[in-house]
Amino acid sequence: MSAHMARRLSMADTSAPSGGGVADFLRHRIAHALRERARYRYVRPRVLGDGAGYRIESPCCSRNVDAEGGVIDIARLQPMTDAGGQPCLQGGQPLWQLQARDHAAGRWAEPGPAAPLQELLAQLCADTERVYWP
Repeated sequence: MSAHMARRLSMADTSAPSGGGVADFLRHRIAHALRERARYRYVRPRVLGDGAGYRIESPCCSRNVDAEGGVIDIARLQPMTDAGGQPCLQGGQPLWQLQARDHAAGRWAEPGPAAPLQELLAQLCADTERVYWP
């Protein structure tokens, strides 16, 4: 195996939720949207699979949470489903929930209201209250 191929394989994120191409497409869509965020644009967050949804982690640039600047959880995006496991829809679009990490308590905060993914990504990227990017 070439050194280039070995490097590519070691950098590959294999933790995307199961589901094949759609899950991979969504992970890339989220990662692409995060490039437009307002805070800490000089770091590269990672989008990882988390059950049926995704978890975003990033180096702690402000050092408010991790004084060493280590990697911290930023947010979780989870798809909404009904009691039968079917996606909840609004206007034909799947609904998602966005959760911030409560670093002081060491747990995920209660999710906000369900909304289409694009709306939640806009909220996450703007983060005017510094809820997600501390």
